[in-house]
Amino acid sequence: MANFNLNINGKKLQVDVDPTTPMLWVLRDHLNLVGTKYGCGIAQCGACTIHLDGAAMRSCQLPVSAVGEQAITTIEGLSENGDHPVQKAWVEHDVPQCGYCQAGQIMSAAALLKNNADPSDAEIDAAMNGNICRCGTYLRIKAAIKTAANG
Repeated sequence: MANFNLNINGKKLQVDVDPTTPMLWVLRDHLNLVGTKYGCGIAQCGACTIHLDGAAMRSCQLPVSAVGEQAITTIEGLSENGDHPVQKAWVEHDVPQCGYCQAGQIMSAAALLKNNADPSDAEIDAAMNGNICRCGTYLRIKAAIKTAANG
C-alpha cells in the first residue's frame, strides 16, 4: 500500500492503495465517485472514461501510480448542475436509453469539444471510436455532439 495525493474534480484527495490499483476502482471503491462505470476492464468499451489533464482516458487500465500531479475529472466533476453543453445536448437529443455507457460517452465528447470546437463527422467518429453503446444510440450521440459544438 502507498499514499497517493490526487487532484480529482478540483479537490485534493488522498488514498492509501496498492500502486497498481486502476483509477476506476480508486474512484468507485475508495472515493465513492460511482458515476464512472466498469464495462469491460480492458479499455475497449469506454464506460470508464475520465479526463486526465483534459484528455479522455480509460480509467480501468490507468494505475493510480501513473497519475502523479495530473488533474482528473470524472462525470461528477464535469458540471455541478449537469449543465455542461454536452450534458444539455444529451438531454435535448434524448440520447440515453439504458444509460450505462453515457458517462463515458459524455466524457469522451466533452474532451473532443474542448480540443476541437467544431469537429467534422469524421473527427467525431474518430474521437468516439471505442465508446460502445449496447442500445445503439450512435446517431443521437453524434447529433448531440454537433448541438453541443454549435451551442
